[in-house]
Amino acid sequence: MQQFMTQLQHLLASPGSGPVNWDLARQVAASQLAGGGDPMVNPYERNAVEEALRLADLWLEPTSALPSGIRTSVAWNRNEWIYKTLDAWRRLCDPVASRMVGAMGDLVPPEARAQLGPMQSMVTALGGALFGGQLGQALGSLAAEVLSAGDIGLPLGPAGTAALIPANIRAYGAGLELPEDEVRLYVALREAAHQRLFGHVPWLRGHVFAAVEAYASGITVNREAIEEAMGRVDPADPESVQAIALEGIFTPEDTPAQKAALTRLETALALIEGWVCHVVDTAAADRLPNLVRLGEAFRRRRAAGGPAEQTFAALVGLELRPRRLREAAALWAALTEHRDISGRDALWGHPDLLPSGDDFADPEAFARSQLDLGDLDDFNFDATEPAPEPGTDPPAGPKPAPGSDDRDDNGEAGPDRPTDG
Repeated sequence: MQQFMTQLQHLLASPGSGPVNWDLARQVAASQLAGGGDPMVNPYERNAVEEALRLADLWLEPTSALPSGIRTSVAWNRNEWIYKTLDAWRRLCDPVASRMVGAMGDLVPPEARAQLGPMQSMVTALGGALFGGQLGQALGSLAAEVLSAGDIGLPLGPAGTAALIPANIRAYGAGLELPEDEVRLYVALREAAHQRLFGHVPWLRGHVFAAVEAYASGITVNREAIEEAMGRVDPADPESVQAIALEGIFTPEDTPAQKAALTRLETALALIEGWVCHVVDTAAADRLPNLVRLGEAFRRRRAAGGPAEQTFAALVGLELRPRRLREAAALWAALTEHRDISGRDALWGHPDLLPSGDDFADPEAFARSQLDLGDLDDFNFDATEPAPEPGTDPPAGPKPAPGSDDRDDNGEAGPDRPTDG
């Protein structure tokens, strides 16, 4: 009995604040990876990753008005990916988990809550353990598939840190029957492009997380599913908590507000992924022999989502895949044709300048629209400015250029303004 109580206390212990037992989530994910293997990164792979990211950043230079966003180039194993991205997952998942934990507390009749006393906190801890165990399994599955820190389109890793996962890249390349070094370089191009975008568009990180949080706030909890899950808990077996499947307990509300939140999220993810695809394919043109195959494979992979992403969606009711990826890529290509690279990337200067979901239907019309984008200096793509941390408010609008005219700090004339077509 003493051993059982010790195990149960450890399982339900939820260090820190929040609705998820993140310590348990990390342990479950690590245990799952240990079962499938998590190769350590050797010196050769580390050097290969650093060289691929350096070359990728060099290739991207003429295809993007955004400067390099890479301050550190690293190679991670799967466990490192989980550890380094856990803070971002905490922000993404806590809003949904809090609704589940609150629903579990509501299952207890009001007249019985006073009698439970301190036991009421155990209900909350049990909810955190339930969600933590399930989330750990989902993250363990994702860690075995992701190829880089920005692979699923969200800024999960530390700002300025470009990271690749060599073991997963090797396995993915073998599945495509393509040379590992070519797949590695293509993944490095995508990672470097993500770093440019999130490193030098100060409002974007907060914008994406706010879209996720707005969508999560409209997710409802299926109480019958929770009651059924709770009924499968065996008091004599603390590990039964980890074996419970929570899929299906979250359902999005079919309301205009929830539909609008989902549209904002899908549009944001599509614009990010579409820009990355367009810029990467432009940079790698005539350089990678299997560029067409790689580009198509990655577009399908991102649009459909892998098994791990589907598991995550079933768990928290949130799909992290851009449904309108091809339309977004076509829109960025049209903007490049009609406004050139500077005019295209100037749209990232403020969220109000970005295309809406309706603009995907006619990229040419949007590209020709009479928007006065102004000078790129107006949007302060400053290579020395660090990206804000998640949760910070986006700026109220574009930052003014130095001085009152088109001259820079040294008195030299600024670049020509982008044309309208």
